[in-house]
Amino acid sequence: MEPTQADQIEAQRKILNRLRRAQGQLASVITAVEEGRDCRAVVTQLSAVTGALDKAGFAILATAMRECMSNGESSDGLNVDEIEKLFVSLA
Repeated sequence: MEPTQADQIEAQRKILNRLRRAQGQLASVITAVEEGRDCRAVVTQLSAVTGALDKAGFAILATAMRECMSNGESSDGLNVDEIEKLFVSLA
């Protein structure tokens, strides 16, 4: 089933939310380092940033895969093999 325009808009909204969350978490990491906070707190927050970025990356690739499966390539012109290479680079 081909993704609709509404599906693509919703996917983009979710990806942007994840990236904004990661941006806020990264700002917290920077502040924590500047303030000399405990290593454990900094690493915990940094782990949250990494997780948020990974989820955003996987969501971007999943969207591209859905597009590719329906019409042979993503809106970015990526084919399945190229998307697979990008997926492996995130793993």
